[in-house]
Amino acid sequence: MASAAAELKAVAEEARACTRCPLYRSATRTVFGEGPARAKLMLVGEQPGDLEDLAGRPFVGPAGKLLDRALAEAGIDRGKVYLTNAVKHFKNEPRGKKRLHKRPNRYETEVCKVWIDKEMSLVRPVLILALGVTAAQSLTGRRSIVLSRERGRMLELPGGHRGMVTTHPSALLRMPDEAGRRAGFAALVADLEAAALIANA
Repeated sequence: MASAAAELKAVAEEARACTRCPLYRSATRTVFGEGPARAKLMLVGEQPGDLEDLAGRPFVGPAGKLLDRALAEAGIDRGKVYLTNAVKHFKNEPRGKKRLHKRPNRYETEVCKVWIDKEMSLVRPVLILALGVTAAQSLTGRRSIVLSRERGRMLELPGGHRGMVTTHPSALLRMPDEAGRRAGFAALVADLEAAALIANA
């Protein structure tokens, strides 16, 4: 019987050829998840950004660097966490030489859910932390998620998985004032600490 790591690798190879929705046409490549095949904590973002699309790895751009800082402050080793996104292709709109991020729609997140479902079933994390509303909607199947209301609560996910939701690091980067960014970062660190306590209990 194949190990979880081998099965994940096989699924990643399968996902590289995904044409289930039109997003593959404007993306460079599929950006699959990475991390230990039996990670206790899984972090799920919205979708890869421009730098992730070029590198083929999740969370390596500005939001990823901010997440790395938050993980370090929370005492979490990134190498022990499974990192992935609800949508595996970078949805973008070309503007001159730049490709601007566009939020995935419901159809795109639903069609792409086949991959996150396979990742969850193979990794079998103790806890899944959704980074942002789009990831939480994808994981729960709910149309509406109010982050301020759901933050800190346990989310029951399909398949018996347990989840929580926090802010996506990219939302902090878009905040106009320094005080708001500091407060948002502190809240993200606190959520990561809470998630790690549950995952490692």
